[in-house]
Amino acid sequence: MPEYRYAKGRIAESVQFISAEMKEFDTEYADKGWKKYKEDTKLQKLIDRTVENILTALIEICGTILTEECIAVESYANTLEKCSRLFGFTKEQQEKLAKLAVQRNRFAHRYLNFRWQAVKMFSDYKKLVSDLLTKVIKREEKR
Repeated sequence: MPEYRYAKGRIAESVQFISAEMKEFDTEYADKGWKKYKEDTKLQKLIDRTVENILTALIEICGTILTEECIAVESYANTLEKCSRLFGFTKEQQEKLAKLAVQRNRFAHRYLNFRWQAVKMFSDYKKLVSDLLTKVIKREEKR
């Protein structure tokens, strides 16, 4: 099997992208509640797209790392679960991160009834996302 090489620096670029998106979420959207979200369709689109961007890029990063480590996955949820396991997260943390992949799919496939729940779950688990990104950065610095 040929060696897989991802564009040099792509993981770092994706981490920077996620960091910027998370900063935007924190400063612009984190304090918005269900009522404001429900009433403002433009705000909904901005929040939804921001969270979807974060989760999609996170899955991409984790998939790249697992490919480099020759670890096979079956789904996006499995990708986040196995990547967080690789970095030493607890089983509970792995399961929470895996659930975020399901939330990403809710945005990507336009499950309109579940968007707010997806935003709320991301907001509740964003510390885990930050912790995973920190471990990714440390891994990349050692390479």
